[in-house]
Amino acid sequence: MSISKDDYILRAFSKIQHKKWELYVITRIVHLLDDPELEFVCQQLIKTPDHKRYLADLCFPELELYCEVDELQHSSHEHAIADENRMKEIIDASHFTEKRIQIYDNNLKIKELTQINEEIDLLIRYIKDRKQEYIANNNFNPWDYYNKYNPEVHIERGYIDTKDNVSFLYHRDALRCFGYDGGHFQRAVWSIKGSNKGVWFPKLYENDLWNNALSDDFSRIEMTKKDHSIIDIEFEDVEWYTFAHYKDFLGQTVYKFLGEFHSSRELSTESCRIYTREGTCVDLSKFLN
Repeated sequence: MSISKDDYILRAFSKIQHKKWELYVITRIVHLLDDPELEFVCQQLIKTPDHKRYLADLCFPELELYCEVDELQHSSHEHAIADENRMKEIIDASHFTEKRIQIYDNNLKIKELTQINEEIDLLIRYIKDRKQEYIANNNFNPWDYYNKYNPEVHIERGYIDTKDNVSFLYHRDALRCFGYDGGHFQRAVWSIKGSNKGVWFPKLYENDLWNNALSDDFSRIEMTKKDHSIIDIEFEDVEWYTFAHYKDFLGQTVYKFLGEFHSSRELSTESCRIYTREGTCVDLSKFLN
């Protein structure tokens, strides 16, 4: 882990220091919760139920919950995702619950601070109750900051699933889940011996040569060259366990599990290769001895 948990929290708050109401509400929520078991992310790129992408003010991934601080200028335009944000780590929040804190009243006047605090208190109560509900249903995993990117956690559990927002810091850590026992690994693909399966680490945004894209519903990946020329790589029928190259909200490179994608001869063209998502959970036991 490149930064400490204390550093993570301080950097998270520094990301919103120029947005006074957002800073006030979010820091009050986190401080009053005072719960080291709850992971929180500020300005998290998410996919909503209608397949739109925007930056959520505050996200609790383990509770499948995100919160918005509604100001007058706080509109869809403010949170619209520009092309440069395509390289940021994205969470599929299509099944998440949304909660909002309203800063202005119906007359577009700023509420009294006591009123805003009352809304925050209600939200905190909701978050605490939601956590207890998840614990009772055996659906809660406490935030283990220093093991968040540790492949051994997933190997011991026996599977990886997109709903758990699985990410790794290095290729080799993702590959460990599939039986790799080598050292540093930088190539974009790794083939699993004796099969047509492999592990793929694509950049799903425009880069030096390619302009790859993940569809808004996460169901397919389009691989094209920037100049739209013919792809001169022989087509192969392959099945990729896909870990996309992203930057997290603090700018740290991560490789996020997006599922199992298969190449499609039917949908592909000479200048565009299409890969469709055929699975979101992988049983790791068949790759590990």
